[in-house]
Amino acid sequence: MNEKMGRKQLILQTFSLLAGFMVWTLLAPLFPEIVKDIPEAADQRALIVALPVILGSVLRIPFGILANKMGGRVVFLFSFIFLLIPVFYLSIATTPRNLMIAAVFLGIGGATFSIGVTSLPKYYPKDKHGFVNGVYGMGNIGTAVTSFGAPALALSFGGWQAAVQTYLVVLACFAILQFIMGDRNERKVDLPLAKQFKEVTRDYKFYFFNLWYFITFGAFVAFGLFLPGFLTDEALFNLSTIDAGIRTAIFIVIATVLRPIGGLIGDRFNALHALIITFIGLAVSGLLLAFTYNAIILFTIGCLLTAVCAGIGNGLVFKFVPTYFSKQAGISNGFVAMMGGLGGFFPPIVIDQTYNLTGSYAIGFILLSLFCLISLFTMFHMNSNLKKNQLASE
Repeated sequence: MNEKMGRKQLILQTFSLLAGFMVWTLLAPLFPEIVKDIPEAADQRALIVALPVILGSVLRIPFGILANKMGGRVVFLFSFIFLLIPVFYLSIATTPRNLMIAAVFLGIGGATFSIGVTSLPKYYPKDKHGFVNGVYGMGNIGTAVTSFGAPALALSFGGWQAAVQTYLVVLACFAILQFIMGDRNERKVDLPLAKQFKEVTRDYKFYFFNLWYFITFGAFVAFGLFLPGFLTDEALFNLSTIDAGIRTAIFIVIATVLRPIGGLIGDRFNALHALIITFIGLAVSGLLLAFTYNAIILFTIGCLLTAVCAGIGNGLVFKFVPTYFSKQAGISNGFVAMMGGLGGFFPPIVIDQTYNLTGSYAIGFILLSLFCLISLFTMFHMNSNLKKNQLASE
């Protein structure tokens, strides 16, 4: 292990993830401006905004595998080069179909998450994996940068198209940085995929980790996508695009900053017990939001509690993955990260659909609490099994 090189790569890959997430979530904060030029896209908002999440989630599996086999430098480099195409295409979009095509391939920005969580633990001992993955996960703040920055750029440059084109410069810069500063000698891991898949799918903990991250990271992504439109809705809070972007950015920053704290807690204390407390808080926040979504102060408190619990929970879950599946890091990280991304895809659509059916957003938020309660049962089950195994080994 080379921790000196690891520190250099941790900084580079964290900022690279920030750039990837800036691109991944580009559509949501700009959508109120986009529909002014493409009004027919308004009816398909939920789908268009959610499309990047789909590819960004599914690609996390091959990206994790490739990071193991080829190293983080190569995968980051080619990701940024390829992303230049859909970002430019988005900047010249004139129809909902154009937006959908661009949206799908923007998902590559979200898939970059699997690169670092697979690459960086190679440089550090296990007792630092939680903190290292937590620091890397702070690259999620790219979502906040875009939530606040993209509308501001659109206002400054006189249109959303020009704001999108500034992201071409960001991508080009990080492609160059990866080419120059990325580790060409990163340790490669090339285990047979069939063997890795068989090993992880036979372990019940693998399914639990997928469920937990589906909820914690899903809540992070879903709120980042959902809040800009929700807060600007004329029937609810009717905030300006800039104001909604600032509030969304605050949510994202809190969740992101607390991620390494969650990893550090997992390194120093019982990570499972900490996660149980976190999910109790997340369940409470869901119930609070369900009954206060039309009162700005109480809704804000509910969102802040969600941000705190989701951020700490994200850090805790990725303490477990490299601890229990170090030899299958590529495929296990890929699957768990994919489930987190998919967790961000479904909630905005579910909330919209339940609102259309019932005229209330309450059911959508109650479902968050319900999934948290289900997860708590799995945590108690795992805790019981670990105690039994510990007693058997003594």
